[in-house]
Amino acid sequence: MKRAPVAERGATPVGRWIRRTVIALVAVALLAAAALFAGDRLARSKMQRHIDVAVQPVPLRDDATAIERGRYLFASRGCVDCHGAQGNGRTFLDDGKGMRIAGPDISPAPGSAVAGYRPEDWVRAIRHGIAPGGRPLMVMPSDDYNRLTDQDLASLVAYIRHLPPAQGAAAVVELSLPVRALYGFGVIRDAASKIDHTLPPARPVAEGVNVQHGAYVANMCLGCHGAKLEGGKIPGGPPDWPAAAKLTPGEGDAMARYADAESFARMFKTGQRPDGTPIKVMPFESLAAMNDTDVRALYLYLKSLPPAPAR
Repeated sequence: MKRAPVAERGATPVGRWIRRTVIALVAVALLAAAALFAGDRLARSKMQRHIDVAVQPVPLRDDATAIERGRYLFASRGCVDCHGAQGNGRTFLDDGKGMRIAGPDISPAPGSAVAGYRPEDWVRAIRHGIAPGGRPLMVMPSDDYNRLTDQDLASLVAYIRHLPPAQGAAAVVELSLPVRALYGFGVIRDAASKIDHTLPPARPVAEGVNVQHGAYVANMCLGCHGAKLEGGKIPGGPPDWPAAAKLTPGEGDAMARYADAESFARMFKTGQRPDGTPIKVMPFESLAAMNDTDVRALYLYLKSLPPAPAR
């Protein structure tokens, strides 16, 4: 006759069940702690990895036309959201739960994050999400900027280089332990790991209210809405952030709410859907600065996309 383990002799069935449940929960907790520890170690190693990408430097520009174009790109393509209107840095995420991220000072002041940048360093940082020494820039949304034309990249750099020097702060990237673990295991990826670094620079297209220009403008949407604009969980976003909207036609298409370009443009200015409900997370400070041509071209492009299944 098989005998029960000594520890369970005389115990009631309920008591045995409770004991086994506690043991199982302790084992799960220990495994979770081990996974978090391993993920954290992987994350710290990944953050310091070296990425070797050969780039062609884009010649620097100082002319008024480039500076003015760069001013518009800086204001409307998300730079101001992370680096502030003066380029002197900005805290843009602080959830009070271990997540705090601040963009660094990128003004021409001595000691800023871009002090001493060479033309090729600007290309690596903006298009590829890589610091001059080869380390990945953790929060730089280069997957949005990877397709900038040489002209626009040079214009953006021209404006940044002509900002008034400011005494700002360095970058801050404080991730909660679970987020670091997810990054370590590859569930969350930095921009440098998502970019096809072999792609040549995008070729200029005619600026106007047309689908081709809209496709170029839509590159700024890829980091949150995905490479195919099908929406889903925002990579690297806090757990309480809502999923990015699906922008392709078909079931669940957020664009179905906008009957015309006017209602779409109004959303960019107000941060609200046509029914008046607010949209969370979108960088409306930058989107509100987009000109009418870009907004209407983007609307045309999104409406021209082929249907995709709901996520």
